[in-house]
Amino acid sequence: MVLPVVAIIGRPNVGKSTLFNRLVGKKLALVDDQPGVTRDRREGEGHLVGLDFRVIDTAGYEDLDAATLPGRMRQQTEAAVAMADIALFMIDARAGIVPLDEEIARWLRGTTTPIVLIANKAEGRAGESGVIEAMALGLGGPVQLSAEHGEGMGDLFDALLPHIPQPEADAVEDEGPDVPLKLAIVGRPNAGKSTLINRMLGEDRLITGPEAGITRDSIAIDWLWADPKGPPRAVRLIDTAGMRKRAKVQDKLEKLSVADALHAVDFAEVVVLLLDATLGLEAQDLRIADRVLEEGRALVIALSKWDVAEHASSLFNGVKKALEDGLSQVKGVTVVTVSGVTGRGIDQLIQAAFDTRDAWSKRVGTGELNRWFERAIAANPPPAPGGKRIKMRYVTQVKTRPPSFVIFGTRVDQLPASYERYLVNSMRRELGFGAVPVRLTLRAPKNPFDRAA
Repeated sequence: MVLPVVAIIGRPNVGKSTLFNRLVGKKLALVDDQPGVTRDRREGEGHLVGLDFRVIDTAGYEDLDAATLPGRMRQQTEAAVAMADIALFMIDARAGIVPLDEEIARWLRGTTTPIVLIANKAEGRAGESGVIEAMALGLGGPVQLSAEHGEGMGDLFDALLPHIPQPEADAVEDEGPDVPLKLAIVGRPNAGKSTLINRMLGEDRLITGPEAGITRDSIAIDWLWADPKGPPRAVRLIDTAGMRKRAKVQDKLEKLSVADALHAVDFAEVVVLLLDATLGLEAQDLRIADRVLEEGRALVIALSKWDVAEHASSLFNGVKKALEDGLSQVKGVTVVTVSGVTGRGIDQLIQAAFDTRDAWSKRVGTGELNRWFERAIAANPPPAPGGKRIKMRYVTQVKTRPPSFVIFGTRVDQLPASYERYLVNSMRRELGFGAVPVRLTLRAPKNPFDRAA
């Protein structure tokens, strides 16, 4: 079988050969801090999580005369891109964007080869500004990785997957309706988490009882939900230890259990915060919800023990109102009522979780995003502090899960928080994100005349 070709390109010394060595699994390419070590195209068989391809390491691209050695090296790079099925354009996130990066980007935008932008050396805070600067190259949001340490290779896999045919595509797990929903259930001790999961499974899989704190480890269980509207759907249920107020957590084992529960939140796609309907909403519930949203997870609220709840209607409305007031950063979080004893509301809860994951994974098309942006600014123009207008130039979506956007403009650092909230709320309402976390970053281009920049 003829393997698809992946070319790695970029200016000198951004880490191309380091990535090449990692993909081929051997130190075939010389790596050194001094630029220009690689001169000829170097090829090898690359492998990444089941993907097989031919990978080409190219010389650092330099804009010099074709008769010179750097010029001939550039011609080799151009030939590699022309023959490749996909090209990885690598920039150094710590150094930021330099004029040569912009020159390479202009050339690549004129080629027919699909391009994936790679922000190397993106580990830690030092690479954050370079990642954001890379958005302005016009090649989409960059894949952030560290070729030296192997971080971000999963994101590189996602970027390569659409361009590399596979003999057994069905065996590759990717986003889609058939991929298991990673669903963590969290809450205070004795909220009924294990009882609810046992009811879903139809067996006493987890130990339950009136004593708080029976569950210590986060338990993951694979389950097929019998969707009443279609075929069964896979769910990975994660039961977690109850989370009390930090001041009350003294026992070392309980501290470890809470830490394990927080790790389960990081692993999950959707988190169900289970509230005991007989106790109502407490401050600790809001702290847990806030932690879930801070981690960028999608959130659904479930009121458990609904079979024994008193004054159900006023309780439900009171909880919804308290959530609106207590979770100011997200409005309209889905609230469902369930019972682990009778099974009431379980189908509605799981359907809400799948719908919420869809919104959390949503990517907005460029045209739709720009039309929303124009409408939002026309309906409510940004303020002019000190009489100087804040110009909002364009917006781009840089990632999903959670949906994250960057808005470029001038003087955006002076934009009040209230206007940022207006934009985020407008996104939720008009672009279909509902109550999932939405990340918004404001970015002003560097002023070439500012010596301090």
